[in-house]
Amino acid sequence: MADRDLYEILGVAKGASDADIKKAYHKLVMKHHPDKNPGDKTSETKFKEISNAYDILRDKQKRAAYDQFGDKAFKAGGAGGNPFGQGFGGGAGFEGFDFGGAGFGDMFEDIMANMGFGGRGAGQGGRRARQANTSGRDLLHEVRVSLKDAFRGKTVEVKFNTNVKCEKCAGHGTANSKAADECPSCHGSGSVRKSNGFFAFESECPDCSGMGKKIDKKCTDCQGDGTKRGSRTIQVKIPAGVSTGARLRVAGQGEAGSVGGASGDLYVDVIVDRDPHFSRDGNDLLVNLSVSFATLALGGSVSVKGIDGEDLDVKIPSGTQVGSKLRLKGKGMPEIGRANIRGDLYLNIKTEIPTKLSAKQKELLEKFAKEKSAKGFF
Repeated sequence: MADRDLYEILGVAKGASDADIKKAYHKLVMKHHPDKNPGDKTSETKFKEISNAYDILRDKQKRAAYDQFGDKAFKAGGAGGNPFGQGFGGGAGFEGFDFGGAGFGDMFEDIMANMGFGGRGAGQGGRRARQANTSGRDLLHEVRVSLKDAFRGKTVEVKFNTNVKCEKCAGHGTANSKAADECPSCHGSGSVRKSNGFFAFESECPDCSGMGKKIDKKCTDCQGDGTKRGSRTIQVKIPAGVSTGARLRVAGQGEAGSVGGASGDLYVDVIVDRDPHFSRDGNDLLVNLSVSFATLALGGSVSVKGIDGEDLDVKIPSGTQVGSKLRLKGKGMPEIGRANIRGDLYLNIKTEIPTKLSAKQKELLEKFAKEKSAKGFF
């Protein structure tokens, strides 16, 4: 019986893109994988067919040969001089297949990755994760500043305890204070690959504990880690215009890395304390301004201090009502990185009712009330 068409096995057209072929393959192997269908010989056979079809069609040279000569390209004595061995259609199980060396390992890792068992993606991720173990962790700290400090900007000291570079070995973890050599077992990757039949797995290199570096003689102070527990004091510049919720990044000032690895970063969360006088809305500020009844009625000028301490002369138009707001353009908070651009300052007009009046004041107010009572002033 003639061999089934590879494109038909994967359920794609002959001109399908590499992405479509890979998508179809992943969907089918997840459906027919032996682990999901224990004892099902039909699924096992389909799984082998699917895996074999994908191995051919994922490789540009193999696919071109198949498109030209069909399955004969992969059989001894077939057209094209059998460039890919006797794998296609040969033998029981996987032994008769020729997956081009590491090609099959890559193929199966794709299967495992898409089934949640690791695989190539997870293997590379695991390798990266192990190598990342030599890098220091990022740290998070919180600082509080006043609104006026947020207006001007300020440099603050941040103190914290963390792993710091070992001074004796300069962070290398070695007795001679020099960088450790690459681990010969894993060649610096931090992981080793083991095969069990057609299964391939990656695990932490036992010779270097996943560090990728081999230390023959360890530093006696840090026991080969390259770090020790200690305290740090960092100067952090809080930019002018900062607001609550801002997160600042100080590169390379986090936890020290092991055996010469890179340090993590320090992140600083900023909280701007409430101000007793000014309220904030974005870059705009609001302040309550108490104005006498006479000034509101007749108009006049009052003085108010801005956030920067500047005395600001404010003109009060006659007839200004309590609760109205006057706007002073460009007297609010600066934009971060653009100190010359500022929000506005709004004055919330209030007035104070005197609790003690002189006889003369009472007389004048009573006279004023009588004159305005017809118009419903009070």
